[in-house]
Amino acid sequence: MSFPDPIAVFRTEAAELLEQIEAGLLDLNVNLGDKDQVDTVFRSLHTLKGSGAMFGFDALAAFTHHCETAFDRVRKGEVPATHDLVGAVLEAKDHMRLLVDTPAGDHEAASEALLANLRRAVDGAGVPEAPAGPSTTRYTIRFSLPQDAMANGTNPLGLLDELRDLGDCRVVADRSAIPPLDELNPVDLHLSWTVELTTSEPRSAIDDVFIFVMDDMQLEVTEVQGEPQTSAAPAEAEAVITATDPAATTPKPAAKGPATVDAKAAKAAENVRVPAERLDELMDRVGELVIAQSRLSQLAGGSGDLQLRAVSEDVERLSGELRDTMMVLRMVPVTQLFSRFRRLVHDLANETGKVIELVTEGETTEVDKSVIERLADPMIHLVRNSCDHGLETAEQRLAAGKPAAGTISLSARQQGGEVIITIKDDGRGIDKDRVRAKAESSGLIAANASLSDQELYQLIFQPGFSTAQQVTNLSGRGVGMDVVKRTIDALRGTINVVSRPGQGSEISLAIPLTLAIIDGLLVRVGSGRYVIPLAAVEECLELSVEEDMRSRGRSFISLRDSLVPFIRLRDLFRTGTTPDPFQKVVVISTGSERVGLVVDQIIGDHQTVIKSMSKLHHDVGTFSGATILGDGNVALILDVGHLVSEGQQQEAQLRAAG
Repeated sequence: MSFPDPIAVFRTEAAELLEQIEAGLLDLNVNLGDKDQVDTVFRSLHTLKGSGAMFGFDALAAFTHHCETAFDRVRKGEVPATHDLVGAVLEAKDHMRLLVDTPAGDHEAASEALLANLRRAVDGAGVPEAPAGPSTTRYTIRFSLPQDAMANGTNPLGLLDELRDLGDCRVVADRSAIPPLDELNPVDLHLSWTVELTTSEPRSAIDDVFIFVMDDMQLEVTEVQGEPQTSAAPAEAEAVITATDPAATTPKPAAKGPATVDAKAAKAAENVRVPAERLDELMDRVGELVIAQSRLSQLAGGSGDLQLRAVSEDVERLSGELRDTMMVLRMVPVTQLFSRFRRLVHDLANETGKVIELVTEGETTEVDKSVIERLADPMIHLVRNSCDHGLETAEQRLAAGKPAAGTISLSARQQGGEVIITIKDDGRGIDKDRVRAKAESSGLIAANASLSDQELYQLIFQPGFSTAQQVTNLSGRGVGMDVVKRTIDALRGTINVVSRPGQGSEISLAIPLTLAIIDGLLVRVGSGRYVIPLAAVEECLELSVEEDMRSRGRSFISLRDSLVPFIRLRDLFRTGTTPDPFQKVVVISTGSERVGLVVDQIIGDHQTVIKSMSKLHHDVGTFSGATILGDGNVALILDVGHLVSEGQQQEAQLRAAG
């Protein structure tokens, strides 16, 4: 059995803490008087410092200590929270990430510069009006740690030092549980402590001291009412402890102590951290199981053995349930993607001098984790493009009768087997004339070529295409939108652009929910078999020979008083075979667009394990992947978006021809 690398575990936890710090700082920047956010940031900094020191990241602990001290002063009301202070700690947070990733690097100069900036921010914040003198509270704290606490890296003296930092403190150690010398293991901990603490800090500050060991220790904190009592002399107290019966002096947890610990343990047990590589490996195994199940079903279907058929049906049901469970494990909410852009928009607003607000909707929409990972880069380019090109300055917006603050909206919604992610801004919109002029000068289109708005907008995704008049740190080189197009194509997705002059632009990305296993409809065209993603299928119709002959040259069917274009896959694939007497039309759709696919036979549903196409077939737009059937043969998966687009183009050409 292999155990996880402690350093790797720390880096994972540190990344989460840094995300919490960034989110708290951005929320605080909106409302500087939010005491809860101040406490949240302070606790995260405190935890990061303590964890770093525990795992040997001394530079991180020392650097984070200064940020923690600054926020401690904010908590105590010594200095107010300001935008400059938040900005300084945000920059420091980026440096903390560097100290986590490369602790052995030479970061001293950068650390000093950032700390100098932090000191200027704290000093510039001034001193707020002095509040009334802080009231103090007296607590009696009794705690004992697990016997293996020191072996696991916990230093009790460090905990006591942190308690002393909170205020006047008197510590008494209980040594009654120490065994005889011949039975003593020097790495085991047998002491417990009683601490009398008088402090102006809140009760939560005491919990923060024990934050790393809270789940495994016994802790009782009691608030002492009335005047503090006179303490006995240390020597006398120690003598009493030594002479006392161990059962009487061992710290006993409060009545609700065990329940609290059990509740925390139960809560911790609800979530298990699993490396993404193990999920990917498990997904591969499930995929192989689905292929084997398909083979078994095919063998059982050709056999007269009823018991074999029953077993095949059970395996099919169980593998389907396992597949669905596995897919749920891989699904993550898009909030993990959207949350990254709060900091980006904050920095872009400072860099461009614009007032920008970020609005998100549909954060709970779930997508396959691999899709989320691959969407990050194109989304960054789209958001940067909206901030730089789309939104106007505050002066320009006010002159146009708009609010001074521009808005960028990120939204997500599920539609069939796809998730639609939309990036929308309320800026100036796309200048079609400039796009056309740039495309003509670049030779992408002929002069005066007839293009629809959508075709014109798609030109902005061409490599090297940019309408920016000058190159800046944000844009102008014509590479960002090209990255968007290539990534979305690789995800088998589509891009739709809508723009209204003076009102803004909206870019919608339609992405498959998963890249691993889908439900498919297995069809036959000629002698070949193909898979159509079941989520895109609306209905299936029969195409009679008479109707097939009548539609020659037009390729339309009448479906509930509307004409739907259809594509004869036999002609598209050039099978060279005669059509079956009773062909079928499978109506598929993406969004509001529909098209029919004429096939020779509908075989049935099929659990489809998606395999990537080789580089040799990368440019074949009709197919999005392949799958292995139960008999070992390969079936190609049809690219629904490409076929719908082709059907709509065919319809437009026929309508133009009259």
